[in-house]
Amino acid sequence: MLKLFRAIALIEGVTTIALFCIAMPLKYGAGNPVLVPPVGLTHGLAWVAYVLAMVVCLPGKGFTMWEVARTFIAALFPFGTFLNDGLIRRKQAALALRDAA
Repeated sequence: MLKLFRAIALIEGVTTIALFCIAMPLKYGAGNPVLVPPVGLTHGLAWVAYVLAMVVCLPGKGFTMWEVARTFIAALFPFGTFLNDGLIRRKQAALALRDAA
């Protein structure tokens, strides 16, 4: 399940980059807002999927309350999901070791 969550987090992060680094500069820098609605919608859906995936994928995986809060907070800041990936990757590796034993 953490593999699925990491994939959703990656998508959320990439859509954030697309919105902030492509769509919004085109809108405000070049006066061409055509990409903001589709990229914004895609990012919004990815964000909702990220939060829902937290609810489904994280329980029972050894996350402390702080780590769950940190994972949610990561979705509120640009590039936060990328910075939080190390935590998720370590939890995924620890679960794999636990399950192999």
